[in-house]
Amino acid sequence: MSVARTELLPLPAHHATTREFAGVSTRSRALSFSVRRTVRPFIEAWSYAPTLPWPASAIDHLAFPLVPVPGTHRRRVDLPMCPAELLWAPGAALPAAQVDMDGTAAQVGMDGTAAQVGMDGTAVLYLHGGAFLCCGLTMHRHLVSRISATTGAPVLAVGYRMMPRHPIRRAVEDGLDGLRWLVAHGHPAERVVIAGDSAGGFLTFAVAHEAVRLGIGRPAGTVALSPLTDLDPRGKLDHPNSHRCAVFPRRAVAVLPTLVERAERLGGEGAEPVASPVDLDLSEMPPALIQTGSEEMTYVDAELMARRLQLAGVSAELQVWEKQVHAFQAAAGVVPESGRAIAEIGRFVRELR
Repeated sequence: MSVARTELLPLPAHHATTREFAGVSTRSRALSFSVRRTVRPFIEAWSYAPTLPWPASAIDHLAFPLVPVPGTHRRRVDLPMCPAELLWAPGAALPAAQVDMDGTAAQVGMDGTAAQVGMDGTAVLYLHGGAFLCCGLTMHRHLVSRISATTGAPVLAVGYRMMPRHPIRRAVEDGLDGLRWLVAHGHPAERVVIAGDSAGGFLTFAVAHEAVRLGIGRPAGTVALSPLTDLDPRGKLDHPNSHRCAVFPRRAVAVLPTLVERAERLGGEGAEPVASPVDLDLSEMPPALIQTGSEEMTYVDAELMARRLQLAGVSAELQVWEKQVHAFQAAAGVVPESGRAIAEIGRFVRELR
């Protein structure tokens, strides 16, 4: 597999792990063809008038066909400033919050099967993608249920506050509230893996960093899928993938920083701007798994984040999947590469235990 690369600095060999996954299935090619002709034109149109009142919330509501894995258990959770959803798939450990005092399971899934009890406290905190602007719990329910199934752990998905009404700082605060909820319900921070896709990958690193800084605890690990990690668009626009990406047109990438600044002006009173993860002091961060497609726009962000983590002495595994679209893991169950990537997430989380 040939992968375009930016110039890399020397890495400490004992921390550097880059794996390339070659091969593009027919279904993967069909997915790329489809999103290039449907999603990409919509984003292109949005980029010409991003401040118009686009019905961003409708995108999540229209995702109702994306149902979770059959038999998945689901419970609404009300965080201080936003909704969240606790899911655990068949075979996954029962969340500590659902276990009776005598340690027995009392919950039954949608298919009538009882959930098993797992007492090691491992859980996943999930932060969805959507450019800090759209998508949500409904659109990511299928993906989250598959992550629960492969990791054998319950997942708390956070429906964090979004732009344009709220700056990114509010999303980070909501992610921290999700982590605090898990800690308060029997999942120590040191047993929680924080995960997210795209903008949720940005939040994954930001929330993990803040959890350490605030003394909440050092999460067990981070999993970032096609992550945005640098709000500066120049690295992405200078990379050959800016002309190859099936999802994002160049113009949309250049618009996002302006929207971030606008959200901070309009709704950020008392909120300190959030630094890009690549610009943080990463020395206390937990181990990371980063997955990216070889030709997607945020490939350069994934590679840069892995490099920065490694230079900070943090174990980071970068997986480069040949010609997979942005956040391709969401197509698990349809695209074989997506299923393999989900299995890799399970392997990573299990190895942290």
